[in-house]
Amino acid sequence: MKNSLVVLALFSVFASNAQFGKILKKGNVDAGKKLVKAATLSDEDMATLSLQSVKWMDENNPIAEAGDPYGDRLAKLVEGLEHEDGLDLNFKVYRVVDVNAFATPDGSVRVMAGLMDLMTDDEILSVIGHEIGHVKLGHSKKRYQSAYSISAAKDLAVANTGAGKILADEEIGNFVETVANAQFSQTNESDSDAYGFKFMVAKGHDYHAMAGAFQKLADLSGDGGKGSISSSHPGSAKRTARAKKWAEEEDAKK
Repeated sequence: MKNSLVVLALFSVFASNAQFGKILKKGNVDAGKKLVKAATLSDEDMATLSLQSVKWMDENNPIAEAGDPYGDRLAKLVEGLEHEDGLDLNFKVYRVVDVNAFATPDGSVRVMAGLMDLMTDDEILSVIGHEIGHVKLGHSKKRYQSAYSISAAKDLAVANTGAGKILADEEIGNFVETVANAQFSQTNESDSDAYGFKFMVAKGHDYHAMAGAFQKLADLSGDGGKGSISSSHPGSAKRTARAKKWAEEEDAKK
């Protein structure tokens, strides 16, 4: 298994390329156009940008295919979730040690093998429910839109390339890094936690598992939480207590 998600390892390469590239007048004009466009990205453009970034990540990270223990485990866990809550979802495992998971605006959910090593099936499902919440509630779209604006301003990138792409091939890795480093707001995290908990209840899964997942992330953050959800999702201990409270309230209904 590789040490970490490849986008993190490649960041310095892309940053160096951007630093030494020539800034031309046309580049400034193109970047200005992208800054304006970023504020009004259509749903179609957002889907294209999302798919482009996921394609890049899938090509640059080891995927657990069918027959791989990680791939088979996830496939069993998410069976029947391909069209959850009006969304078209797809799921894959990256065979990397990071304790993390993410979802993109187009409904691509990616789970890291390191997270699967750490958590039980129901704990993994609570994380997946949380990530689906980010898509359903529009958080992932806003995150991409913000990252797109930052990318355009920082890199003075080329204009829209068309042909099913929003960013040029040489830009996409740097953009993915920008998305990876972005953080959701506390409100977004809380709303997605609530969505994930309701998801667990509705699906008949062990909703106590969400507190267990957060507790494990809180324990990781005590070691710095590098490469984990705890490093980008603040307040794991607080979220553990909140999830326990929700579970106790759900128990009381029975």
